[in-house]
This record gives sequence, structure tokens and C-alpha cells, in this order.
Amino acid sequence: MRLIISFSALFLSVLLLQLSSGGVSPLDALSGLALGFSTAQIGILGSSHFLGFFIGCWWAPRLMGTVGHSRAFAAFTAAGAIGLLAHMLVISPAAWAIMRVATGLCIAGCYTIIEAWLQAKVTNESRGRAMATYRVVDMSGSLVAQLMIGVLEPASYVSYNFLAILCCAALLPLTLTRVKQPETPDAPRLRPMLPIRRSPLAVAGVLVAALSSSSFRMVGPVYGQEVGLSADQIATFLAAFVLGGALAQYPVGWLADKFDRRWVLIWLSAATIGASGITILAENSGTWGVMGAAFLFGLMSFPIYSVSAAHAHDFTEVHERVELSAALMFYFALGAIAAPYVASLLIDAYGPPAMFTLISVAHLVLVGFGLWRMRARPGVIRRTPYVYSPRTSFLIGRLTGRQRDHRDDDSADDDRG
Repeated sequence: MRLIISFSALFLSVLLLQLSSGGVSPLDALSGLALGFSTAQIGILGSSHFLGFFIGCWWAPRLMGTVGHSRAFAAFTAAGAIGLLAHMLVISPAAWAIMRVATGLCIAGCYTIIEAWLQAKVTNESRGRAMATYRVVDMSGSLVAQLMIGVLEPASYVSYNFLAILCCAALLPLTLTRVKQPETPDAPRLRPMLPIRRSPLAVAGVLVAALSSSSFRMVGPVYGQEVGLSADQIATFLAAFVLGGALAQYPVGWLADKFDRRWVLIWLSAATIGASGITILAENSGTWGVMGAAFLFGLMSFPIYSVSAAHAHDFTEVHERVELSAALMFYFALGAIAAPYVASLLIDAYGPPAMFTLISVAHLVLVGFGLWRMRARPGVIRRTPYVYSPRTSFLIGRLTGRQRDHRDDDSADDDRG
């Protein structure tokens, strides 16, 4: 309890940020539909969010070093609040895309600062409990944010104003805390080729995870409306996906620690293909059928990023962990930038099932690539512990790195998966 209290300001800021940023994506999709935006234009809004997210991940450590944690946090929060408040002042898909870059910049920048602050304050004894609490707060905020869409009216200034208030409220815990600001950590060097050299399969898994997650969360409200769901049902539809992903972490982690992670990844992808097919078939099976399919889809697809990251870390030296985590986040951001726009174009051309057809094809390629990689090289004998890896900032590797370092030094062999 003392640990939770000591980090309460950080965790409260995380919760408020997640409520604000998690709510804007589905609200934008429903508002865009209400205002007559095309599906492709709504897809661009999702892609713009991840463009801002990538810029924020890269820029935040450098800004922290220049102006300090609190001022950098205030700057990023202000950018997010401006992006939210400006929505109903300028009704234009192009203008909204710029605003979504600002909100993406806000979430990446703020998470980077929170994780740098958390990293500086945790000890080896408290790290596990602090990270577990952090993940629970983050996932809980994401779940509640999806459910808020059921009560926020689309294309309403009040709705965006409410999200902006939550964003601004995230300033208060950190700016009013009496805890001294930590030293600014060095920004991790971005080495995109590092994970490719260590595990090409892990990079492929991260890209496919980005395609699945960003397509569903950014374009999912369009799919929901196309299949006849109301706004509150769309909120439950998105929340079911998040809940499925949260509940999958422990059993998948147990499997990934017990069996060859390449097989776990392959079977998760195969199961995601099945879940995508069930979701397409559930279109006419009533509301509960659609909700159940979304839960199953989250259950199967959500852990793929963490399994891929764990597999990459199996082949990585201890001193490379932070840079590897940053590079994997880089690939996730690239996949997430492209996926919502491509998914929206396919929905426009071929109807709602096309989004899940795209996801199925990507996972089919991942299954084939995984089988080929298993023939190309043997697996590892000892594995790093599975760690649920939030997709929050380039600094997340500093928090999760020590949790992975419970292996013998002689297990760092030259095999590549």
C-alpha cells in the first residue's frame, strides 16, 4: 500500500491520460460519420494519431533534457488539450488530422515523462509491484475510456470539452507533487536494424500486432456502425476487445514461458484468423454474438506484441534491452500509422468484413513466416521471462528490462529465431 501511495500522482496522471486519449479515437470515428466524413478520411485520423505518437516518442526525451519533466509534461498536455478543444471549431477532415497529430504527440510525450519518472523512483524490490500496478491502471483506464463512448454525444463540443478537461486534469497530480524531479535519462539510441538482426520473426509479429490493434481500435467504430450497432453498443464492442486482451496476458505468458515462443506466436496468429472469421460470421448473429466475437478477437490478437517482444529479448544481450524495446516500438508505430487508412479504404471498397479479411491475410503471412523461421534456425534453450509490454513510449524498455534479466549469462547464444 505504501508503494501505491508513493506513486499515486504518477498513476492518477496515467489514468486521466488514458481516459482522455482512449476516448478520442472512437469519438472521432463516430463524430466523423455523423458529420459526413468518408471512411477513408476517418482512417486518416487514426493514422495521424500514430504519426503524432511516433514524433512524441522521439522528441519527448530530448525536450525533458532541455526544460525538465514538469514543463515538458505541461507542454505535451497543452498540445493534447488544444487538439481536443479545436475539433468543433474547425469541421474539416484535414484539420482534424492535424489535431489528432497533436493528441498523439500528447499521449506519447506524457507517457515518456511518466515512465522516466517511474524508472528513476523504483527500486529492484519495488519494480515488480510498481509495474503491475501501472499496467492495471493503464488497462483499466483504456477499458473505461471505450465505455465512455456510450454516453458522449458525437460531434458535440461538450464531449470534446469533457475529454480536454480530463487531459488538463492529468497535469495536476504531477505539477502539484512535492516529490523532487528525477534526473533526465538519456534518450535511447534508435537502432531499427537491431531487432531484425536479433529476430526477424519478432519484427514481423510486431508489425502484424500493430495492424490488428490499430485497425480495430481506430476503424472499429465504423465497422460497428456498418453492422448496425448503436453508440453504446459500439462502446461495449470496443471494451470487449480490450477486456479480452487484458485477460489473455497471464495464460499466454504462462504458455510463452513454457513452450517455444515461435509456436505460441504461430498458434496465436492462427487463432486470430479464426477469430476474424467468427467476427465476420457474427455480423448477423445479434448484439451478443458481435460482442463475444470482439472479446475473442482481443483474447487472441492482443498478446502477440508481448510474445514477439519476449522472443526478440531471448536473443538480446542485457545492454541492448532498452534499444531493442525502442526499436520494436518504432516498428509498431510504423505499422499503426499505415493500418487504419488501409483498413478504411478496404471497408469503403468491399464492405465491413474487408477489415477482418486484411487482418486475416496479415496473420496468415505471419504463420507462414514463422514456420519458415523455425526451419531456418533452432530456438533458444533458456528464455527470458514473459513480460506484458505496454505500447507507450521508447523508454518502456528501461522499466521492463530488469524483469527480463533472470537468465543465466551462458544462455545468450548465437541462435536467431
